[in-house]
Amino acid sequence: MYSESLFQTTIEPINPLGTGVDFSIEQFAQQSGEWFQIHYLELLLAILVGTAIFFVLGAIKRYAARHVRNHEGLIGYRTILIKAIAKTSKFFMLMVSAELIAIFSQAPAMVERVIHIAFTIVAVIQGAIWLREIILGFVERKTSRDPEQHETLQNAVTLIRVLVSFALFSIATIMILDNLGVDVTGLIAGLGIGGIAIGLAAQGIFSDLFAALSIIFDKPFRTGDTIAFDDTVGTIEKIGLKSTRLRSIMGEEVIISNTNLLDKRIVNYARLDRRRTRFGIGVVYQTKPEEARRIPLLLREIVEAHEGHFIRCGFVGFGDSALNFELDFDIESGDYEIVYEGRHAIGLAIVEKFNAEGFEFAYPTQTTFTAAPNGDMVLPYPEGGFSFSSKDG
Repeated sequence: MYSESLFQTTIEPINPLGTGVDFSIEQFAQQSGEWFQIHYLELLLAILVGTAIFFVLGAIKRYAARHVRNHEGLIGYRTILIKAIAKTSKFFMLMVSAELIAIFSQAPAMVERVIHIAFTIVAVIQGAIWLREIILGFVERKTSRDPEQHETLQNAVTLIRVLVSFALFSIATIMILDNLGVDVTGLIAGLGIGGIAIGLAAQGIFSDLFAALSIIFDKPFRTGDTIAFDDTVGTIEKIGLKSTRLRSIMGEEVIISNTNLLDKRIVNYARLDRRRTRFGIGVVYQTKPEEARRIPLLLREIVEAHEGHFIRCGFVGFGDSALNFELDFDIESGDYEIVYEGRHAIGLAIVEKFNAEGFEFAYPTQTTFTAAPNGDMVLPYPEGGFSFSSKDG
């Protein structure tokens, strides 16, 4: 008995207009006539209220549209919300009024059900439109802070608009079908499997795409910045949705995928307000100690005379052929060309100063000492030097 009752319940046809409501044109006309005779005052009052609400919503939309036109360049939070309100459709306002009229006028069940279904469909679609405008507004507000990457940002925003629209309207479609009594379990499962298949097939493309979005929003570097990774040093020329292009200091163009680039350790030289340079300087062992003590002071004077920032200088060790000193100084500029020229000028000034002061730069040398059989040190050649003679025939 229980199984038979359950079987009969499961195969009972579903009424699209709601359970307990029989669809019949004659019955609908009869119910509508009786309802109008009884509730015509409530209907007139509800129509007045609905009409007033329609015009109020229309006035709000016109104000929002006028505000958007007058403040086209603004991208604040208030402007984002007003832009979303400006996207309100007249059909949605009409259905809001109709829904209120059906509720307050105690409309027949069939009429109320039809209006409610239409209102649900329109409300879900309108909600998706509002949410899309708000999300895209926040994205544009975030990306508009970097005008140097206008082309990349426009491409990214266009792609984000497509993805957001597809996602929101897919969810809206599922919600509408679910409210209409359609079993959407299979549809959700199909969309999930399809999404996984597409994601696996285009894994590399999506990986680079999201890496590009990460670069755009997180801004580890921008167009025009000089960066270094691995053995490459170059200036960013273009950040694309798939790859980034750099111009190396040697002049060649370097193209690297966004995913591969973000996986590396990146040094951004453009964020420096100064750059540090270290010179290693070696003088010969014959340099007198009192002269060697003067080297840090001389180097400091040279650096400061060329508008550099002296950090430190001192003796660091005994080399194979030299007494080694190290000089650290900063050039207060983020421009690599200025740093390069400053380093060049300071280096040549050091050479000029050392030559004037009589300091001798060391270079790799070897000295050979020869000993006699008794252990006395002797020269490897006669004291009188070499002499050459020639005889005829």
